[in-house]
Amino acid sequence: QVQLVESGGGLVQAGGSLRLSCAASGRTFSNYAMAWFRQAPGKGREFVASISWSGGSTTSYSVSVKGRFAISRHNAKNTAYLQMNSLKPKNTTIYYCATSCQMHRYEYNVWGQGTQVTVSS
Repeated sequence: QVQLVESGGGLVQAGGSLRLSCAASGRTFSNYAMAWFRQAPGKGREFVASISWSGGSTTSYSVSVKGRFAISRHNAKNTAYLQMNSLKPKNTTIYYCATSCQMHRYEYNVWGQGTQVTVSS
């Protein structure tokens, strides 16, 4: 059974950067799409970015982060990343890594525990 463990969250000043990591275990990592979501208190989970399986040649971003965030993957390390630049206080929330139960699908139904990102003004 696949498990996802996020790390890299923390406190950063506005304009700063953080890189989140998502370590996966329990299956062949390269066969599955990966994504990042975020969820503020009292709100629904919001899509941030996704990356395709295999070499990750296809990426997608929400309008609010495009140009500032970058998703990537390192299949040999079974890890996906979210590089976050030019962070803003409104980016403060919990970030979740997600993947699919099925290969080669963009359906996210496996979740990590989340990592807190706090951006101070």
